[in-house]
Amino acid sequence: MEYLPERVFLEKKAMNYPLGKKLYDVFTEKGVDTEILKSNRVTKIPGKNPVKAYAEGKKSLVVRVRKNNEFQSCKPSAHYQLPLVSGCAGKCEYCYLNTRFGNKPYTTVYANVDEILEKTDKYIKDRAPEITYFEAAATSDPIPLERYTGVLAKTIDFIGKEEYARLRFVTKFSDVDSILNIKHNKHTTIRFSINTDDVINKYEHGTDSLDERVKASKKVFQSGYKLGFIIGPVILYENWKKDYLKMLNNLKKKLGDEKKEKIYFEVISHRFTKTAKNKILEIFPSTTLPMDEEKRKFKYGQFGYGKYVYNKEELEEMNNFFKDNIKDIFPSAEIDYII
Repeated sequence: MEYLPERVFLEKKAMNYPLGKKLYDVFTEKGVDTEILKSNRVTKIPGKNPVKAYAEGKKSLVVRVRKNNEFQSCKPSAHYQLPLVSGCAGKCEYCYLNTRFGNKPYTTVYANVDEILEKTDKYIKDRAPEITYFEAAATSDPIPLERYTGVLAKTIDFIGKEEYARLRFVTKFSDVDSILNIKHNKHTTIRFSINTDDVINKYEHGTDSLDERVKASKKVFQSGYKLGFIIGPVILYENWKKDYLKMLNNLKKKLGDEKKEKIYFEVISHRFTKTAKNKILEIFPSTTLPMDEEKRKFKYGQFGYGKYVYNKEELEEMNNFFKDNIKDIFPSAEIDYII
């Protein structure tokens, strides 16, 4: 799926950087409504009600200069977030980012990528000879815009040359051709978020199909990248075992010989907060996501807020199902966690 925003806004300072100029030219030539902001505020995204505001925000791109030099922590998956892109073109109903980016959740690209990589280098040097792990998709899916920005390609090349650095990111999109022929030196792990066709069709709007994601995963695996899959959110609907088993078997079939290599799996059960539920109902009023609080267990998370998770028996059943079937279908696989 090729993503093209309907409108692009650029900070004035972004035009002082090669990437800012490039993006202005690219989108102008494509006929996209492209504007240089007079101030840093974005005020021209339409949408008078929550549903329309959300939809229009998803069609919008902002090009900024990242001012905060410090990287945020990204435990337990990595040491730091690597801030290349913020926001996502996908419209997944369950996404935790729905509560993070306001009523008009536009995507942001940072034009000063060289400065960001200079800061990355400092973090690497400060921790050497320990390896520092960076996550490039903590608050984003960088793949839809990569064909225009090239920031992932540049970062993968940079990390590939660093002995004490590793990069990882996850995507629900398949537009990976521009990052296939990079000297990554196996320092980058690319993970694909996958789910059953039922979950994708119902809840993951504006993303690529499972089949397209799997085809893209085979491409990056054949290009020598470390490959991982995030199975989530696992939703325990009727016949969930049958559908998830079918998903795993189809993955094995389509990967072919690649399945013999080590593949990394992360499995995440569906959970939600009260705030997230209210936001989801606001922008997806007809959602069928299972968010009946009486059927869940309330649990405090590591960041101090409470969330509703499946009960202990259901989670144990899910854990055993994926542990047994992943090991059976992918004997060389490594399961990072099942939660």
